[in-house]
Amino acid sequence: MGEVSTTMKMEDLMNYSNNLIEVLKEEKDIANLRHFLRQASALQSQCDKDFNDVQKSIEDYEQKIHTCKQKAAAAESESAADAKLDSLQKELEEEQNLERQLREELRVIVNEIDDLEHKRETVEEQRQTIKKLDQDQVRAQMKLSMYASVTNTIPYLGNPSRISGHIVERDRKVVEKFEFDPSTATTFDTCNSIWKMIDLA
Repeated sequence: MGEVSTTMKMEDLMNYSNNLIEVLKEEKDIANLRHFLRQASALQSQCDKDFNDVQKSIEDYEQKIHTCKQKAAAAESESAADAKLDSLQKELEEEQNLERQLREELRVIVNEIDDLEHKRETVEEQRQTIKKLDQDQVRAQMKLSMYASVTNTIPYLGNPSRISGHIVERDRKVVEKFEFDPSTATTFDTCNSIWKMIDLA
């Protein structure tokens, strides 16, 4: 019963050690993610400014269109000359065309803002994932430190294809190296061998 419990602890140790190595490899991705987050914030601010500017322009042109319609109505009621009516009608059409263009620009900006919001949510999810990985890393380090203190064993994590490390006996100032090939021995046999070396240290 004691040997099975010990085996499970060593397997947990090796799993946490391998996970720790993979987390430490992702530091460059974390830096890129933080850089992207800063760029996304700047783009969000610019899109908000463009949105407000276009919205204000649309309101101005709507006011101009309203004024043109009033002028056209006044001209018709006063039986103004056809040339004047044509001029006002042309001006109205130009203002309406400008309004359509501004509305199209506004639609594009709104789509960009929606896309940016989606990216911001993705970045936030990734930030939460990174935070959890950082917490897992701290827990793994604490667990690794506890295992090393209890077993006097310091694993070497540089080569995940081999199980190796040192057994340290502080009182006798002895350091004994161990190394096992997982392809030639079962996990159970490897754990038993390591525990025998610890008992003899």
